[in-house]
Amino acid sequence: MTMPQRALPPPTVTASAPVPAAGPIRILLADDHALVRRGIRLILDREADLQVVAEAGDGAEAVEAARGTRTDLAVLDITMPRLTGLQAARELAALQPDLRILMLTMHDNEQYLFRALQAGARGYVLKSVADRDLVSACRAVMRNEPFLHPGAVTALIRNRLDRGHHGEDDRGPLLTPREEEVLKLVAEGHSSQQIAALLFISIKTVHRHRANLLHKLGLHDRLELTRYAIRAGLVEP
Repeated sequence: MTMPQRALPPPTVTASAPVPAAGPIRILLADDHALVRRGIRLILDREADLQVVAEAGDGAEAVEAARGTRTDLAVLDITMPRLTGLQAARELAALQPDLRILMLTMHDNEQYLFRALQAGARGYVLKSVADRDLVSACRAVMRNEPFLHPGAVTALIRNRLDRGHHGEDDRGPLLTPREEEVLKLVAEGHSSQQIAALLFISIKTVHRHRANLLHKLGLHDRLELTRYAIRAGLVEP
């Protein structure tokens, strides 16, 4: 005799709060050329997972923008007035440690590369190939992966091998952040009074920083300081 089948009760479903969808990566874009910013923004904003939420025309504006706008990623040009991208990167890293930093530059130069990495950048993209590499670089650094163009990788490997061969160790930057600020302003042609006003320090302190710069760098006058600042990427030639 076949027993009649009994319907099973419906499964119990435990209600749970919906998981919100992750929003787009919020980007702070800093470059002192408005047309360049516009072109870069067009590249980024056409991607559904990327959104430029703030723009800045120099490094100081970038730091101020980060104070007032929640961002996930800062895309910084290296050579900018007031604060360079390198200087801004250090301040942004101290201000918002979780912020990812990506350098976008015209300089295919080992010195700039090493200084960018020391400043906290996780990626280094050349403007000449931004249309090809920038989107991938943004996504990579947000995954906590470094992004460097092939020439930069080669430079890093060569530098590491040279250090190992010569028994060198990694040393910190020669100049302090404040000394770099003074050096940049000196190279831009500002007087000691102007530098004191811009940095909210005394003229005596400006003179002391300038003397320290000359001593540390083994230089003799303002012209040599300016040449050094150009080589270091603090100002454009």
